[in-house]
Amino acid sequence: MPDGTEQITVKVIPSISDVSQEAWDECAGTSHPFTRHAFFSALEDSGSATAETGWQPQHMIIEQATGGLLAAVPLYLKNHSYGEYVFDWGWADAFERAGGNYYPKLQCSVPFTPVTGARFLIPDHIENKQAQDLRKALGGAMIQLAHRLEVSSIHVTFSTKDEWKLLTDVGFLQRLGQQFHWHNKGYRTFDDFLEDLNSRKRKQIRKERRAVAEKDLSIQALSGAEIKEHHWDAFYQFYLSTVDKKWGSSYLTRSFFSLLGERMADQVVLFMVEDAGNLVGGALNLKSDTTLFGRNWGCLATHKFLHFEACYYQAIDYAIQHGLQRVEAGAQGPHKIQRGYLPSPTYSSHWISHPGLKDAIEDFLARERLGMEFEMHQLAQHSPFRNTEQS
Repeated sequence: MPDGTEQITVKVIPSISDVSQEAWDECAGTSHPFTRHAFFSALEDSGSATAETGWQPQHMIIEQATGGLLAAVPLYLKNHSYGEYVFDWGWADAFERAGGNYYPKLQCSVPFTPVTGARFLIPDHIENKQAQDLRKALGGAMIQLAHRLEVSSIHVTFSTKDEWKLLTDVGFLQRLGQQFHWHNKGYRTFDDFLEDLNSRKRKQIRKERRAVAEKDLSIQALSGAEIKEHHWDAFYQFYLSTVDKKWGSSYLTRSFFSLLGERMADQVVLFMVEDAGNLVGGALNLKSDTTLFGRNWGCLATHKFLHFEACYYQAIDYAIQHGLQRVEAGAQGPHKIQRGYLPSPTYSSHWISHPGLKDAIEDFLARERLGMEFEMHQLAQHSPFRNTEQS
């Protein structure tokens, strides 16, 4: 086992395929779906996250002298700020109006995925002191790469809180965000969960679920070999319909979904909605050993409350049935609170090259953190649970 005294080498690799799946997953583990080699390779091999789409891989690895992998970081050189969910458009606009070049920048994240997880991937068997040293080394190596590439900034988004704290030691600024997560308090059934809510919210959820049930829609949870290509064909159309409604861009290609099913179907949970035998909507989720992560939703028909049913209530039901501890339902959405999803902090870190821009952003982030803490506190007062101290 390495003791931290061996010679190490930091490398930047232009493709996830330059690292074996076994070596990467030795660092990342296989429980968290979004840090697995299979997920990154599906993004790159499908053409979803590539230099052509503005996500040029610059993954960073640390190797021992013997060639074994000690750490890995998903890292991208970007010429835009799409698909990140931690918004820096205002920073870019201000810097460019002042005559600077905000792009390109370095982005340490999982493309198109606002899900918290480790960004510095280190094997579990490495003791904590050496793991911390490796994380600091990686933070410093990213800054060296930023100087070499002459980029404006580095952004480490949706990291763990421990990583967030550590990165301040190497010169990163702290940013606080929020999402809305549901927590399983040992419920045996969905009705157990409802009994934990106040009467008004409990009645509202039952009303919404009943309205969907009365439409004779069928919702099936598919995973593993149950998911066929015709399901992905249909879901891709649902995905595009949501993109069209939001005036957005379709970041994910059709082949991404097939590769996802091919490489990690056992961690996919696909809620598919049928109406008279026709697939009309669906919600894509991925799961770890503890958590169900809601990712994409779409529907070709208009059915009141179907979005809440497919994305929130089915997810809660699935988590209860499978003993999962939490449901993360994606970015944004204070409307989730009344459905049992409470405010949870998210963490990102930002290194800014230009001293003037850094000072301005540091001042902004200090005020933003205070505002975010206040907002989360205020939103928590609207908890639908009867005993908010335990919720």
